[in-house]
Amino acid sequence: MSDIIKQKIWEIIASNTSAEEAGWLQQKGVSTPGVSTPIDLMTAFVAAPRFLSKKIIHTSDAEKAALNLEIPGFSVEGWSLVRLSRVWLLTQLDPSDKEGYIKSIETLFDTAEMNELVALYSALPLLSYPDQWLFRATDAVRSNMGFVFDAIALHNPFPAKYFSELAWNQLVLKTIFNDKPIHFIEGLENRSNEKLAVTLSDFAHERWAAGRSVPAQVWRLIGKYLNTALLADMQHLFDSEKEEDRQAAALACGEASLPAANYLLAKYTDLEKSVKSGALTWADLEH
Repeated sequence: MSDIIKQKIWEIIASNTSAEEAGWLQQKGVSTPGVSTPIDLMTAFVAAPRFLSKKIIHTSDAEKAALNLEIPGFSVEGWSLVRLSRVWLLTQLDPSDKEGYIKSIETLFDTAEMNELVALYSALPLLSYPDQWLFRATDAVRSNMGFVFDAIALHNPFPAKYFSELAWNQLVLKTIFNDKPIHFIEGLENRSNEKLAVTLSDFAHERWAAGRSVPAQVWRLIGKYLNTALLADMQHLFDSEKEEDRQAAALACGEASLPAANYLLAKYTDLEKSVKSGALTWADLEH
């Protein structure tokens, strides 16, 4: 992790805190050996809500761009000041002592309450030794605590970079099961894969058999993997009474290399025109 990202985060904190709050954080976050120990930082991590306001952070376009430049996909928009400050405190831990560094963070994980877990999972893209946190990250996907799941699944570049295909697919599927917006998953298109496409088709069939609908966004992960079997799903969507279903089918067919998908799309001239002209994109189906 670069010093630049730490500085950018601090600048956002400084513009959202009082002088007293900033002073407390600076006192606790000094990482000079002999001045602030890991225990001091861990204690401040836990105590942060007692010394900081509950305000929500809103970042400027310039701040968003600066963070994204350092760590693509990383964003702090909509975080609480406490969450952001806790993440900054974690960046002040000295990673040169690998054993001590890992022990400190593992201790925080083992003793954390929900909001502390949210901060810990939010910090994963910034922590040293990323392989060390893979088990923790995949375990969060199984969490029944909604805010904890969101912290790892949404607007977090860690899973796309480090998860196995199996773990990635589980994250996407649970996001869909929980009716979360999958377009908030970083690296969604880059990590799409054929196994996930087939599983999503099975999921759709189960939902349809139960008389339930399938979010239109699901089909953005299918197009590149359309085959004869999956093409039947596209016909089902084209026959739907919902405009979003028909639009999703058109977009998926427009991305397919399967000639039959192109022929199917050609039957729906208005949708074909919208897809090919760029007037209709997946962004239009994001809610």
